[in-house]
Amino acid sequence: MAQILVVDDSSTMRGIVTTFLSNNGFEVVVAVDGVDGLLQLRRDPGIKLVLSDINMPNMDGLTMAEKIRVELGNRAVHIVMLTTEDNLQVRERGKAIGVTGWIVKPFRGEAVLGPFRKMCGLE
Repeated sequence: MAQILVVDDSSTMRGIVTTFLSNNGFEVVVAVDGVDGLLQLRRDPGIKLVLSDINMPNMDGLTMAEKIRVELGNRAVHIVMLTTEDNLQVRERGKAIGVTGWIVKPFRGEAVLGPFRKMCGLE
């Protein structure tokens, strides 16, 4: 069972993040958009953290986060946005939905290792 779900429509970004997290001891599963992300969450109850982009086709990251909280009723999973969006209104919408954290790209993995380990129950 995976601990982290990485959701991003960019295969390059999925690869960078997944490789870094896997190399640092996390079990990772990936999704290409919010629709795929919800499917992966339904399949794997072991996911403790969703790391998602916002701007994606089919379903954006904030809509997916809202569906995780409302439709799936999942309050236990942490949701962290990994995005270029740094707009206060967008952040406030995320917070209201139940987004746990916000990382503005580019991804600097070393800074997130401790918090991610805590979110996944590894520390």
